[in-house]
Amino acid sequence: MPRAPLRITTRNARFQQWQALLGNRTKRQRAGEFLVHGVRPISLAVRFEWPLTALLYDADRDLSTWARDVLSSHASRTATPAALATELMAELGEKDEGAPELIAVAKLPPDHLSRLRAAAQSGTRPGVDASVPSLGVVFDRPTAPGNIGTLIRSADAFGANGVVVTGHAADPYDPRSVRASAGSLFAVPVVRVPSHGDVVAWRDTLPAAERPQLVATDEHGDVDLADAGLTGPTYIVIGNETTGLSAAWRAVCDVTVRIPMTGAASSLNAASAATVVLYEAARQRAAIERRRNPDAS
Repeated sequence: MPRAPLRITTRNARFQQWQALLGNRTKRQRAGEFLVHGVRPISLAVRFEWPLTALLYDADRDLSTWARDVLSSHASRTATPAALATELMAELGEKDEGAPELIAVAKLPPDHLSRLRAAAQSGTRPGVDASVPSLGVVFDRPTAPGNIGTLIRSADAFGANGVVVTGHAADPYDPRSVRASAGSLFAVPVVRVPSHGDVVAWRDTLPAAERPQLVATDEHGDVDLADAGLTGPTYIVIGNETTGLSAAWRAVCDVTVRIPMTGAASSLNAASAATVVLYEAARQRAAIERRRNPDAS
């Protein structure tokens, strides 16, 4: 490894700082850092050159080729390598089956809505054409970190340019959210803002051609999802898992769509509903592209 690693064998002050990032949102925010577990999330953080401050690895085992490659790729630039005792890695890894071989400590990004427009225009999102109208998701007051991570993963899968989390909500950088995103957190800009007013004010600053419609989901929506036009700039608004869409969001959304369902279920999980609407938006956009380029493979 290019840099001499720290050696940590006791629960010293540095270890306690990392441990606090697991379950203490306030300390994550104060430190400006969060923990990343798992091969795919860490690999995508490296791929998208996310700023990492430390790479923690198990000092008591032979590391895989993957782990050695990650340490080589980042230790010489921004991340401090740290060799931890196995029991300490197990505590930070929160895994019943044993200690992970590698954990990354990543920097929190700024909560600037301008990041969404930059992502839509840059064309740097893999598989996302910068010329296609922007697509995003707003998740209002989510309470489950896993739901946020799942929604981020769906947003990534269907070509969205960003995710906004509004109100008093769970933290997208909670380890449970990061794991549920399967690394998509590092591919899709995620921004936290206090309220719907921040999103509306930001939207109003955009050029008219880029200004997204706000499409809410509700079981009593005005139109069926398939009849909603989702090919222009669009942000899908998903309400709280228990109470649904707030009155404030209902007042500012341009249209409310319903997802037709059969069976005994009256509604979908919030992240599942977002996934269905994202798929429909991607389907509509692909259909337009096929009509424009019928000979394209």
